[in-house]
Amino acid sequence: MLDKSIREIERERQGLQTQEKKLIAEIKKSAKQGQMGAVKVMAKDLIRTRHQIEKFYKLKSQLQGVSLRIQTLKSTQAMGEAMKGVTKAMGQMNRQMNLPSLQKIMQEFERQNEKMELTSEVMGDAIDDALEGDEEEEETEELVSQVLDEIGIDINSELVNAPSSTVAAPAAKNKVPQAEATGNDDGGIDSDLQARLDNLRRM
Repeated sequence: MLDKSIREIERERQGLQTQEKKLIAEIKKSAKQGQMGAVKVMAKDLIRTRHQIEKFYKLKSQLQGVSLRIQTLKSTQAMGEAMKGVTKAMGQMNRQMNLPSLQKIMQEFERQNEKMELTSEVMGDAIDDALEGDEEEEETEELVSQVLDEIGIDINSELVNAPSSTVAAPAAKNKVPQAEATGNDDGGIDSDLQARLDNLRRM
């Protein structure tokens, strides 16, 4: 609506400017002919036309300022509507969020997480204990084999198949000292291993 009014004012102003040019030409022509009365009348019309042109310029500027303010108000209103929609959405989300329930969920999560970590730790310790026992058994067997190799007995063949006289000779020659029965086991031979060696000597 304002844009249409501005265009109409612009057309009127251009018409007045055309009329101004015609008046100037007529004034010059009448002045050359010596018609000073007509020159004065046309001069007054020219002044009124120029004042009217200035008024059209001012009115156009005012209408353009009003149009700009209206556009600014529209933009502000659009921002207000957008903020209203965002505020409504935020309110809906706040109503949907149950803080006590979320706190319960987080507490339960922490409790179950701690329980899972504890269970994993216990299972790991149990597996380590089981594997450690196997390692001790393997180390024991290795130690027995090492001792038997040192006294010249093959645990896989000679221990079972060799005659007593054959085994007794190197066993007597390379007799292993028996550990003293003291409270300190450091530096001695394992009791089970010692029993096996004693059995070998009696063969």
